[in-house]
Amino acid sequence: CQLDTVSRKRQFIEEKAMKVIVFGATGSVGRLAVERLLADGHEVTAFARRPEALEITNPKLKRLTGNVMIPEEVCNAVAGQDAVVVTLGAGSSRTSVVRSKGTEHIVEAMQHHRVDRLICQSTLGTGDSWSNLNFFWKRIMFGLLLRPVFLDHERQEQLVRESELDWTIVRPSAFTDGPADGNYKVDIPAGERRLRLKISRADVAGFLTKCVRDTTFRHRAVGISH
Repeated sequence: CQLDTVSRKRQFIEEKAMKVIVFGATGSVGRLAVERLLADGHEVTAFARRPEALEITNPKLKRLTGNVMIPEEVCNAVAGQDAVVVTLGAGSSRTSVVRSKGTEHIVEAMQHHRVDRLICQSTLGTGDSWSNLNFFWKRIMFGLLLRPVFLDHERQEQLVRESELDWTIVRPSAFTDGPADGNYKVDIPAGERRLRLKISRADVAGFLTKCVRDTTFRHRAVGISH
């Protein structure tokens, strides 16, 4: 009977609608994450400099104008939330530190308001997933062209790991614009090299959304890729 009670309580938590804020909500993955979260019944706050760019109509969607580089705006936005999803990006900039600095402000705000659940999108190749990459990604992209971007992701992950929050880091491979098919590898082990190193933005958004309720990868960095 006790086990049944625990099981029912866990199921209730997993099915419970939550208040979720998405930072980077107008980005290519962020806007898809907002759509998936709403479809799952959550109340969603879309935080961005131009949240009106979201072409979504839903009574459970709140648009919030703000700059993740301004701590006070981030702190105010996090108040009252149950979970935070970070999909920060810097567009075409190769030198921006918006991922690390913005995540630093988000972590501080979560600690201040005692909001615990954090889902942070990073990239495959960080940490122990470096061995999953091929020569092109190691030497050309992250080794040369996108080196500052890669280092910003590394710093972002370090901040999340040191936060003592209930965090999950999601490490997708290179994005494609295809539809979600759900047929991708999850929790890729270090050293796995038989990868296409591609995944659709829709699948990334779906996995981020799943992690809001599912704590399977609590305090874990999980790689996802075809």
